[in-house]
Amino acid sequence: MATDAISIGGVDLADPDTYVGGMPHGAFRELRRHAPVAWHPYGDNPGFWALTGYDEVLAVSRDSRTWSSQTTGVFLDVPAPEDSYQLSLMMLTMDPPRHTALRALVSRGFTPRHVARLNARTADMARDILDAALQRGECEFVDDVAGALPSYVIAELLGIPLDDGRRLYALTEIMNTRPLHDPELMQTQVELFGYAGDLAASKRAAPGDDIATALLHAEVDGQRLTDLEFNLFFMLLLNAGGDTTRNLVAAGTLALIEHPEQWARLAADPSLMPTAIEEMLRWTSPVNVFTRTATRDTEVGGVPLRAGERVAMFYPSANRDEKHFADPDRFDIGRAPNHHLAFGGGGTHFCLGASLARVEATAIFGEILTRTAHIELAGPVERVRSVLMNGIRSMPVRLTPASVPA
Repeated sequence: MATDAISIGGVDLADPDTYVGGMPHGAFRELRRHAPVAWHPYGDNPGFWALTGYDEVLAVSRDSRTWSSQTTGVFLDVPAPEDSYQLSLMMLTMDPPRHTALRALVSRGFTPRHVARLNARTADMARDILDAALQRGECEFVDDVAGALPSYVIAELLGIPLDDGRRLYALTEIMNTRPLHDPELMQTQVELFGYAGDLAASKRAAPGDDIATALLHAEVDGQRLTDLEFNLFFMLLLNAGGDTTRNLVAAGTLALIEHPEQWARLAADPSLMPTAIEEMLRWTSPVNVFTRTATRDTEVGGVPLRAGERVAMFYPSANRDEKHFADPDRFDIGRAPNHHLAFGGGGTHFCLGASLARVEATAIFGEILTRTAHIELAGPVERVRSVLMNGIRSMPVRLTPASVPA
C-alpha cells in the first residue's frame, strides 16, 4: 500500500488553509524523514506523489522527457484544456521543443546582460518607492514597497506606463488568489486580455525597444505569434515578473525583522548582500509547488511510479532538506554554499526572471538598509491563502528613517 502523506505529515498539503498560518515545516520534516516520496490523496481529483526531498525535486526538475509539464499542467488542480487561466500560463504548461522555441523569444529580455542595463533605472525606482514609504512613516509593505518595484520594472520591460504596471499588478493578485471558475477571476482575465490586445495594436503601429515589441515581431518555426499567443505571453510576464520578487522582498524583510542580529550583521557589512539574497530565497521559497506528470513507468527516490501519475515538488521543503543544508532552520545571511531550489531545480522550466528578481531585491534592500534605522511591524501579518504561492498578503510596518549626518 502506498504511504499516505497526510497521515505522516498530519496536514493536507493540497488545502490552501494549511498555509494561512505559515509553511508547515514540521510536516515537511516528517515527510523527508519517513517518506520523501509519499502518495497524497486529493479529494475527488486524481491524487499525486508529494516530493519533499531535495534530491527528488532536483531529479524531476531536470528530466523533462520523463516528467511532462504539458500533459496535465503544473498545478494541483487539473483544469479542462480550454480553461483560460491554465492557458494564460502556457509556458509553464508546455514541453520541449515548442517550449524551448517560445522561451527563447522572451528570454532576450531576461538575460543577465539585458537585466544589467536596468540596474540604474531599478535603483531610481527603488529610491522613489522608499521615499514615499518614509514620508508616510507607516505603510502597507506588501503593496507599497514589495509589490511596487516589480510592477514598475515589468512595465519598463513591456514598454507600458508605470501606473499601468501598478493597475495590472492588482489584477494579477486577483488571478493568483481566486479559485478556478470564480466570476471575478474570469472578469479579470477578460480585462487583461483587452489590455494586451490594445498593447499589441499600439506596438505594431509604434515599435519600441521592449519585450512586447520583440514578441510581436519575432518568429517561431517561421511563424509569428498569434494574437491569442501574444495575449497569453503578456499574462505570463505579468505573473512571472511580479510574484517571485514581491514574495521574496516581503517575506525576506519579515525574516530580517524576526532575526534582528542578521539585520544588524547585514547593515554592518553590506558586502553580504549577495549571500543574504540567496538565503532569503532559500528561507522564503516564493513558489510553493509545481507538478509534473510521468510520461513512462519510472521511479523517484526508489519508489516505482507509473506513466500518467503526477508528482508535486514542494520547494520550501527541499530548501530545508537536512541532507543538503547544515542547520536548515537557521536563517543565516552568510550561508555558503547555498544551492537552493527557489527558482526551480534547473532544467527546462528554470525561472526566466531569476536574474531580474535578484537585481530588484538588491536594489530595494540596499535602500532599506541604508535609509532606515528601524522597521517594525505595525499590525498583524496575513499570509496568502494559496497552495501555489508562498506569500504574504498584508504586512503593515512602521519605518524610522536613518539619521542624516550634519
